[in-house]
Amino acid sequence: MDWQGQKLAEQLMQIMLVAFAVVAFLTGYVMGSFRMMILVYAGGVFLTTLITVPNWPFFNRHPLKWLDPSLAEKYPKPQPQEPVVSKKKPAKK
Repeated sequence: MDWQGQKLAEQLMQIMLVAFAVVAFLTGYVMGSFRMMILVYAGGVFLTTLITVPNWPFFNRHPLKWLDPSLAEKYPKPQPQEPVVSKKKPAKK
């Protein structure tokens, strides 16, 4: 799954869970059944999981282009730099 696919999966998950929560609450309220509310929400969570967890092809529309290993050997790896220390004198009070 690419980065945009992860973002899409996260957005779908949030939207679907909120939508199923609203539908479950309304269903439970109208029917006067807490059990029905929980069942509707559990079904929504299950459906959301089926849609967002597997690596479906529409989550991989923007694959990353990795550098070929033979090209990577030609360029040196960046070395960490030491932090720059300020040499200013403290101000007098």
